[in-house]
Amino acid sequence: MDAVPHSPDDSRRRELGAFLRSRRERLSPADIGIASGARRRTPGLRREEVAMIAGVGTTWYTWLEQGRDVRPSAEVLTALCEALRLDAVEKRHLFILAGRQQPEQRTATSEKVDATLLHMLGSLVLQPAYVVGRRWDVLAWNPAAVALFGDYGLLEGDARNIVHLVFTSPHHRRLLVDWEALARVVLASFRAESAKYVGDPDFERLIALMMRSSPEFRDWWPRRDVARRLTGVKHVRHPTAGPMAFEHMSLSIDDGSDMRLIVYTPLPEQNTIAKLKKLLEEKPPSGAAPDLRPT
Repeated sequence: MDAVPHSPDDSRRRELGAFLRSRRERLSPADIGIASGARRRTPGLRREEVAMIAGVGTTWYTWLEQGRDVRPSAEVLTALCEALRLDAVEKRHLFILAGRQQPEQRTATSEKVDATLLHMLGSLVLQPAYVVGRRWDVLAWNPAAVALFGDYGLLEGDARNIVHLVFTSPHHRRLLVDWEALARVVLASFRAESAKYVGDPDFERLIALMMRSSPEFRDWWPRRDVARRLTGVKHVRHPTAGPMAFEHMSLSIDDGSDMRLIVYTPLPEQNTIAKLKKLLEEKPPSGAAPDLRPT
């Protein structure tokens, strides 16, 4: 006989139940401080033990493992994650199977670009690229990015931030063709991505600084426009190389952080590739690099 086909939702619920069961069976009573009896026929924890620890009904949890159409809330899923001692990858997997958005957790830990990412960044010889953190601070960059945008190493603290540079650096205002349209999208994208960090002191400090430093930011920020991160073609007007065109791409770094790799791929138009090669071949004299600092 042919197997009865399951809908995608049915299949996901069955997989969710099987995943919960596998995590339950790998735990021993001793792992969670429960005395194991002499006669335990169930491998790992019993369903009623998981239900008790998570604060849910045994029957309801049994239905969940059986793949029935029950819909756990994000709070219940979080409780199950704690009861089953799931790590970060397992938590994410559980929330995906349950069709729920995992609650975002803000982190105050320092952001560090690892050696593998730094090596890849340096290998992008003809592609200006840099890594930004959750607040769009520039954390690492390659020589091509310096040739195109200027030396980020001259900046410190809040000044080494994409939003700060776009709105306060005269060099960036001259460099970016259609500055106003681009700046509006940058701001709307920043607001959308920073929603999970509302109230974070580092974000609040940057926003307060921008409100003082840029009349455009002060005017546009209260409008609360949101947009997806900018991709596509970006035109620049380099002070020595002239007009150039790049394909702009933002890539998430899948390590649990909000770091991103931003890459600019030179396009054939406006002889951009040859111009970038020339910029990289010519070592600028001391002090000749574009000044990224605000006036």
